[in-house]
Amino acid sequence: MAEAAFGGSGSKEDPWVLSTPPGGSEYKIYRDEQADPPALVCQVGSTRLSYQLRCIDDLHGMLKAHGDWMPLGNADEQKPAAPGTVEAWARSEDNPVGGWYGLKKGFRGRFGNYVPPVLEALGLAEVEHNARNNRMRAL
Repeated sequence: MAEAAFGGSGSKEDPWVLSTPPGGSEYKIYRDEQADPPALVCQVGSTRLSYQLRCIDDLHGMLKAHGDWMPLGNADEQKPAAPGTVEAWARSEDNPVGGWYGLKKGFRGRFGNYVPPVLEALGLAEVEHNARNNRMRAL
């Protein structure tokens, strides 16, 4: 993968420093290809979330097939995700992994908040940056 437009190489030693779509929170995220399964590790303050690394390619492919804007639908794991959103797709039994991309129970949600900016940084998607109700689409 290429170096992100927002700096960093995406490694643990040189993570991407990104902002959530509304721009309210900065976080670090990096690829851990040695993890089992390979992971996308997100550090938000003292909280660590991780998602299957393949989520980058899988989300991009789904968005390309979708062909239009899709709402992000950010939600914690304990809350239901709105139907038709990126967050709902990342939990769906119909996605390529057959369920959650999140790897640690209790911290599997918020996919729609932390993964879309990675695709944007890699030049794979366009993400809106409004105060609420943001959407994304594949490039």
